[in-house]
Amino acid sequence: MRFTLEQITPKEYAGNVIFLYGNEVADRNLPLNKKEIDHLKKRRKEDEYSIVVFDRLPYHLYVVNFNAEKLASESQEKLRRSAHKVVSMLKDEKQTSVGITGDGVIPEEVVAFMEGMMLSDYSFDRYKAKSPAHIESAAVDSTFLTQDELDRSLRLWNRIFWCREWVNLPVADLNAEEFASELEDIAKDLQVKCTVFDKKKIEALRMGGLLGVNKGSVDEPRFVVLEYSPADAVNQKPVALVGKGVMYDTGGLNIKPDDYMREMKSDMAGAATMASVLFAAAENQLPVHLVALLPMTDNRPGFNAYAADDVLTMYDGTTVEVVNTDAEGRLILADAIAYAVANYDPELLIDAATLTGAAVRAIGTYGIAAMQQNADNPFNLLKIMGNQVYERIAEFPFWSEYDELIKSDVADIKNCGIAQAGAITAGKFLARFAQKTPYIHLDIAGVAFFSKQQDYYAPGASGYGIRLLYAFMQTYEMTKNNQ
Repeated sequence: MRFTLEQITPKEYAGNVIFLYGNEVADRNLPLNKKEIDHLKKRRKEDEYSIVVFDRLPYHLYVVNFNAEKLASESQEKLRRSAHKVVSMLKDEKQTSVGITGDGVIPEEVVAFMEGMMLSDYSFDRYKAKSPAHIESAAVDSTFLTQDELDRSLRLWNRIFWCREWVNLPVADLNAEEFASELEDIAKDLQVKCTVFDKKKIEALRMGGLLGVNKGSVDEPRFVVLEYSPADAVNQKPVALVGKGVMYDTGGLNIKPDDYMREMKSDMAGAATMASVLFAAAENQLPVHLVALLPMTDNRPGFNAYAADDVLTMYDGTTVEVVNTDAEGRLILADAIAYAVANYDPELLIDAATLTGAAVRAIGTYGIAAMQQNADNPFNLLKIMGNQVYERIAEFPFWSEYDELIKSDVADIKNCGIAQAGAITAGKFLARFAQKTPYIHLDIAGVAFFSKQQDYYAPGASGYGIRLLYAFMQTYEMTKNNQ
């Protein structure tokens, strides 16, 4: 979808028009006669978030009702969801262009609606002989936005688009080597420093977790480090973003049963998310020093695959008893976290991973299961930003008693505990490698990939978490001022 800025007068615009109606201030500019206004107000009274369509043949006027007096995060989320409904209406009518305007609305509300349109218009078309219908162009009333403001939003949404493309691609077309190469090319274009470690270098680093998981695969692993270091950064020490890059997860020798292996191409969503956040920050020149650390491999049961009862020695020397080869994500993340702590001394470390089914069972597909250690201020800001952009996080307890559940009789720790509190013990496993570094763990298993339509997300990859972390980076200076 291509967005442009134009002066839009609803009564004169030659095309489909979306009119955002937040309160009765807008009445004077509604291009409606008295009978139509009466009908609109009746519908609005019945449902304050209704969408009322008026024929203006050969076009339509879509009046999108919302309550501008409600909490901003709530009303803006309603606008995103309304945008999805309008996009569906436009496609049903085989319309490919539209103008967007309103009265009595603020720029943030207009952007939220545009965001909903952009997110809902996405579909994964790469393998289809005939591409589904899409909205080709949307003209936005220039009253609400400058070109620079529009461009910044478009760059962020483009990163979400590419994250979704990467996660939707099957491993046959995007393995670790190919993904690393693609990230390297993008980094070069953005003048982001990119270091790609091949298998020999990973062996030299003694990353036992990444190498162990990779033992069953014909494809080599990769470890990618991206660094964005602007001259005006508010932080001298970087914020480290660690993302799980399991390109495909069979479960290894503890192979996944039945349909649990379906959609496992999405197990690299954490790496795709963190790369996308860093690239968006670089493109929009956010003043935050970031480093993204992305361990990549698939998890297969072939060759000399690692097995339950194996003991792996991690990058920092910690020994790990393998209890279940399907708890592989935390093993590759642990190496990356330990590497980040040892080589970058970050002031904050955040990981994102499609890590546990326990997180999905706990909160469903409505948010991110999150934990933190020594990171009260940034975590509080992250929760605020999550509510604001409606990519919400649910904080799980991180009590010391949970450490007991991953103690091993034969090694320093084991890679998973009992069935109860599975999401928390996975976070506890990773927190050990963060040591004293302020640490936030984001389990995105429930939201990275949807098996069916969820609001403005089509089935497939969502890019969920990018808007959250980007908004956090936009306001990151606030955590500095509060420390």
